[in-house]
Amino acid sequence: MWAMAIRTLRHRAASLSATFLALFLGAVIVMTCGGLLETGIRNNAPAQRLAGADLVVTGDRDLPRGDETAVLPERPALDDALTAAVRDVPGVERAVPERVFEAAVLGDGDAPDAQAHGWSSAAVTPYELAAGRAPEGPRDVVLDEATAGAYGVRPGDEVRVAAQGGAEAYRLTGVVRSGHAVDRGAVFFTDERARELSPAVADIAVTAAPGTDHGELKDRLGGVVADRTAQAQAPAKVVTGDDRGAVEYPEVLTRKEDLIALAGAFGGMAALVAVFVVSGTVALSVERRRREFALLRTIGGTPRQLRRLLLAETLMVALVAGAAGWFAGPPAGERLFEEFTGSGMVSEAVAYEQGWIPAVAAGGALLLTSLLGGFIGGRRGVRVTAVEAMAESAVRTRWASPVRIVAALLFLAGATALAILTWVLFDGPIAASTAGPTVLCTAIGLALLGPGLTKLCTVLISGPVRAVTGAGGELAVLTARARAVRMAGVVTPVMLAVAMATANLYLQTTQTDASREAYAQNLRADAVVDSASGTLDPALTADVRATDGVAAAGAYVTSTGWIDGIGDEDGVPLQGIDARGAARTTALDPVEGEVADLTGATVALPAGAADGRSVGDTVEVRFGDGAAADLRIAVLFEGRAGYDTAFVPAGLLAGHTDGALPQQILVRAEDGTSAAALTASLEKTLADHPGTAVADRDELIEANIKDTETQAWVNYLMVGMIVAYTAISVVNNLVLSVSGRRREFGLQRLAGATRRQVLRMLTIEALIVAGIGVGLGTAAAATALVPFSHAAADSMLPSGPLSVYAAVVAGAVALALTATLVPGWAALRKRPAEAALAEE
Repeated sequence: MWAMAIRTLRHRAASLSATFLALFLGAVIVMTCGGLLETGIRNNAPAQRLAGADLVVTGDRDLPRGDETAVLPERPALDDALTAAVRDVPGVERAVPERVFEAAVLGDGDAPDAQAHGWSSAAVTPYELAAGRAPEGPRDVVLDEATAGAYGVRPGDEVRVAAQGGAEAYRLTGVVRSGHAVDRGAVFFTDERARELSPAVADIAVTAAPGTDHGELKDRLGGVVADRTAQAQAPAKVVTGDDRGAVEYPEVLTRKEDLIALAGAFGGMAALVAVFVVSGTVALSVERRRREFALLRTIGGTPRQLRRLLLAETLMVALVAGAAGWFAGPPAGERLFEEFTGSGMVSEAVAYEQGWIPAVAAGGALLLTSLLGGFIGGRRGVRVTAVEAMAESAVRTRWASPVRIVAALLFLAGATALAILTWVLFDGPIAASTAGPTVLCTAIGLALLGPGLTKLCTVLISGPVRAVTGAGGELAVLTARARAVRMAGVVTPVMLAVAMATANLYLQTTQTDASREAYAQNLRADAVVDSASGTLDPALTADVRATDGVAAAGAYVTSTGWIDGIGDEDGVPLQGIDARGAARTTALDPVEGEVADLTGATVALPAGAADGRSVGDTVEVRFGDGAAADLRIAVLFEGRAGYDTAFVPAGLLAGHTDGALPQQILVRAEDGTSAAALTASLEKTLADHPGTAVADRDELIEANIKDTETQAWVNYLMVGMIVAYTAISVVNNLVLSVSGRRREFGLQRLAGATRRQVLRMLTIEALIVAGIGVGLGTAAAATALVPFSHAAADSMLPSGPLSVYAAVVAGAVALALTATLVPGWAALRKRPAEAALAEE
């Protein structure tokens, strides 16, 4: 059988090339997703700033929440006395208390984000002086080479550095360099000055004494640290190796799950799509070989033998496609990962990892895809009888089987259940978790019913098509109705492409718009004051309030926390506001209590999520740094379902963030004061506070949904890959379908039809295919979009520009026309008599 398969491959290169392309692209996509999945699971971030430390003592960011483990978004502070205990552990040569805070050098330059430290931390990387000397006084500072070069400064120059709510002039005493790459810039103060700016110890960098076993030292340090932090709400831990990189780049921990979920979801989707693409391609290839299979049956071949022959051919093509995908997959995955890091979804500190596991997974998926696709695509073709296939007028009309019908009904039932679940139970962005599987289940169900739906749709549109297109349309409709089963092999990939593109694009636009609207509803500020270093002096709020044209102003802080009954394992957004200005700058509409009472150890909760609690009750709030506090409910307000947010006093929340200071100041203009006048007045006030700036309301809203837009962009990219893959399948199937009709075209021309008339018929057929595919794809997308829009935006229709849908439809039509007319024109180049006698 294998020898026969090899001989048949030599004469079926054209048709099998379509199968090769489908399998090759499927393998590349699965390997790409597998590489991203492995990268997310490993989550390796090689140490940069802490590369010179053998071990690092740091706050434990893992927060158990029932059966789940959340990641703290803020840095848990260490007890300053812990450093002395670590130094006393046998085998420790040096222990450096790290003070880490954001800083920015002010001036004309484009330098990477910088972090500030005490000078003793320079030895941890290690940094070495390239010029000048170490800082000695409170007004001395040292910069790394990249930062100093970006601003064109050298030792002896004066530089202005913004840090911890203020900006002051310092003398640059030295420039340091590292023997390895460090992505973030470095600003070094004296240890005393760093302690003044940031009293909290972020981590302790430990260097082992020569000859000390690092594993044993880690165990000893772990025991000491556990004893010292046993009563702490956020205990400490000891890390080594690449785990040190996660200490430098905490976003490595918080974004790990996003990459895993995204890669897993799209990898599974790609595998399912590949099965349908390959099965459709194989089915069309088998249809073109009906006469060949009939002859084999005539000389004694059994359906089992023909099936084995077909599977052998498909597997041999799969081997070649897998070998090609083995080399193409890793570069594609690494390139996609670079796009992720460039967009900010994944930290640039994470190292891309793609070992043998994704390759094996892709090989397994390729094998499964080829077997399923070959079996599904050829199972009916190999049963053809000689009489059915040898008759030139024979067309395939049977398509339904009990297994196929039951499977289709099960998928459609599952889609219906998911749609109802989305509509009834979910609110807000969480509804996307069921909306995505809904469209996939619907698309699979419709694909299984594709031949019957294609035949039905062809009957329904035959009247209007005849009325508009005349004789050419009459012939196209008759041909389409006669070839409905074969046409379904082309309609199905069009439907899949339209369904996935429409659903995923509008899911993202709807979610982004809903998030923007929810945030805007809670914001009444006309402007916002922020800082280059990310923190502001609390005293600046009073100066802003005294500015001409300002009606109200208040400090503003954002973080994430955990409150029983509100949010999920990922927590609930916390907004720190100033009660004195909150009534004018935020849209807190109290149902119970007064906004002015939001002071001290208090919290404001959405009434719908209060879970029976009322004003005056106490609720435990765990902040982003792991610390917990019992807060009294001061206000219950009217929130938006699915977008729960809790409000606490800005001063209270700031103390549990990395900067420990207000991040912004929200400003409301007096009645009659224009945005331009407000900005001009604020800029005069801020002239005495270097490093601060003023932005308008729209900029604040856009900044708030930046993460949502990043996630949307990534989804667009991944969906684009799968849609492009499906589009190639459309082209493959149309080319196979049209090029296999040379005898039919020859007979039509012998009967008197001109080349132009045949091309006109093909054009109308292509439009029918595109129309049915677009209609079914739109229906599949609607099963997800309507429930999701209701849950996320309280609307029956998704939000987003109509041009998105128009582009999807135009793309489907353009693909159908191009992939039909080009091979059709090529098939018509033969003389009619030759074409009528040609083998399909």
